[in-house]
Amino acid sequence: MAFRTAVLLLAHGTPDKVEDIPCFLAAVTGGRPLPPAVVEEVKHRYTLIGRSPLRELTMQQADGVARELDVPVYVGMRNWQPYIRDVVPRMAADGVERAVVICLAPQNSRTSTGLYKQALLGASGQTPFAVDFVESWHDHPLLIRAFAQRLQTGWRRACNEAGAKLPVIFTAHSVPARTIEAGDPYEQQARETAELVASSVAGPRPADWRFAFQSQGMSGGEWLGPTVEATIIELGKAGHTGVFVQPVGFLCDHVEVLYDIDIYFQKFAQERGLRLWRAESLNDSPLLAAALAEVARTRLRQ
Repeated sequence: MAFRTAVLLLAHGTPDKVEDIPCFLAAVTGGRPLPPAVVEEVKHRYTLIGRSPLRELTMQQADGVARELDVPVYVGMRNWQPYIRDVVPRMAADGVERAVVICLAPQNSRTSTGLYKQALLGASGQTPFAVDFVESWHDHPLLIRAFAQRLQTGWRRACNEAGAKLPVIFTAHSVPARTIEAGDPYEQQARETAELVASSVAGPRPADWRFAFQSQGMSGGEWLGPTVEATIIELGKAGHTGVFVQPVGFLCDHVEVLYDIDIYFQKFAQERGLRLWRAESLNDSPLLAAALAEVARTRLRQ
């Protein structure tokens, strides 16, 4: 058989319907039971947004990468179908002998990239084909351009609607503070992504933007901040009447965008006399597909 290469994209996963949430959360926690109130709150959030389009959007992203590379592109999810553990043997059955593996979380953290890698390697610690695992790609020029494009378009439109120059809040998903204290590079990489995006856009000056962490977990312990809520309050006290939010830790719409930003932060800002806008998610952005393809192409050439 001819030597065959492929690309495998790894993502978090999302339940198909509200009734699947207990099973989904069990996968997220590795079987550790959650308080019933937490499960009900997650159900409530999914009910408000209808459903998460994460899987469909991830498949569209994979299709875009396949068109760029003309090699097979697979998708594996850690917490829902198609599970990573099911996709790996299917790739082997298809004759894949080498795969470039990219997490759809550009910044490296043991709470995301690390867990995806564990799911990929499984209990045996190995795969049936050679793996080139991309640890992070948070500063890739095409990724930065994709975010900058969304920021430029959305921010200018929002400023016109507001009749004022809006401050920008870049966000990424929070992680437990102990994760960063243990040497995890996530915070530094998330902030670097934001800095690169901000510096590549004509408009917001350094004084016009902030960085905050969103979607802090419901479990105990300290989570990484500052929070978006605290940042909104700070900007309101400074005299701003509106804010513009751009998540740089997420590549598509899902519950952390559609509920946390579009519903919760929107209401939080409104109650404090501010309007809130956000950048369109990358979703099926051709620049995102080009970024992922270039990351893979560089590894495939080696």
